[in-house]
Order: sequence, then C-alpha cells, then structure tokens
Amino acid sequence: MSRSYRLLCPIARSLDRVGDRWTLLILRDLHAGPMRYGDFLAGLPGIASNLLATRLQKLQSDGLVEQDGQQYSLTELGTRTQRVLWELALLGGLFPPDDDLKQPGHLRLVAVTLRAAIRRVARPDLELTAELILDGESFTIDVSPERGVEVVYGAPDAPDVVATSSYEPMMAAAAGDVSLEDFRAEHVRLEGSTAMQQRFAELMGLVMTQGFADPDA
Repeated sequence: MSRSYRLLCPIARSLDRVGDRWTLLILRDLHAGPMRYGDFLAGLPGIASNLLATRLQKLQSDGLVEQDGQQYSLTELGTRTQRVLWELALLGGLFPPDDDLKQPGHLRLVAVTLRAAIRRVARPDLELTAELILDGESFTIDVSPERGVEVVYGAPDAPDVVATSSYEPMMAAAAGDVSLEDFRAEHVRLEGSTAMQQRFAELMGLVMTQGFADPDA
C-alpha cells in the first residue's frame, strides 16, 4: 500500500497518484493504446506480477486507467499524463544511460514521445497516415487537420507510406549522435508514392532536428 504525502501542494497530490515505482512506465506504455496484462509483463522487465496488479488497481481507483474485459486503457484523465511523460523524457535525455541496461520486451515506449515531438513540428495542413516499423514492430502515425496527431501501437489499414527502421539509430539521430543524412541513407527504407515518401521524410526530418530538441537548451 503506497503512502500519501497528505500535503496541499498539487505536485504532492500528483505524486500520490503517479509517484510509485513503475507507475509512470505503465502509463507510458498505455499511451500507445490498450494493453493486456501480459503485455505489461512482457514490456517491463523486472516488474513482479503482484506489484503490477497493485499498480493497475490503484491507477483504476485514481481514475487514470480503466479496464474492459482483459484490456486496460487510459481514461481521459489518464491521457493528461502525456505532458508529464514528455517533460520527463526531455529531462532524462540530459543524463547518460546506465551501463547495464535491460531491453524492453516491446517498443510501445516510443509512442508517447514520438507523438509529442510530431505535434511540435507538424504543419497545421499536413495530412498523412504512415506505418512506422521499428525492429519489426509496427506503429500507426496519423496526422490530419481534423484529427490532429496520433501515434499508436499496431499497423494502419491503408498507410500512405511505410517506413522501416530501427529504434537505436532513430534515437541516435534524434540525439544528434548520427547525422540526419546518414540516418536516411543507412537506416530507413521508405515505400509508397514519391510524393508521400517526400512528405513523410520532411516531417521526420523536422522531428529529428526540432521535435526532440529541449526548448530550454
């Protein structure tokens, strides 16, 4: 049972709901779309099943997560954690990674930060549906003036363009450790009409050079 700070401060009230270990990572993965219990266990190496059950139960009682049958998803309130996770991602980029890293069981973690980065740079009139395949895992990138920007786990029905790449070089390009030219030449394969390939390449170029940039740097 987690302990409450019992403070008037709104930061403390937030931490009462999302400050326990693993909680923010559970929310992070749910931003990619609904998940089953086993999906959490596969994607969060090191979390114990009983602890996961406790965290999900508390997230439901706090109104951040809801359950429909065997699937868990974010509530409208839960989607508000997008901004918190984005700011944590920017802060985390200022620290070096640990030497002994555990590989996640899946790449759902990409969705929340990629969505935020695209929203920062996408033109208001842009309309595009893309399938992004990272290390064999598909994501839907949907951008339109009416719907805004969405990035979810899984392939779209009829993408305008398909981009195949890998997670590590994409993150290296976003961090500036790999040039955009080298990333495009060596780590991306595009399929689709020439116009849609160009539209997607321009968008992702902005994402890599501006979308992930720390505005305070």
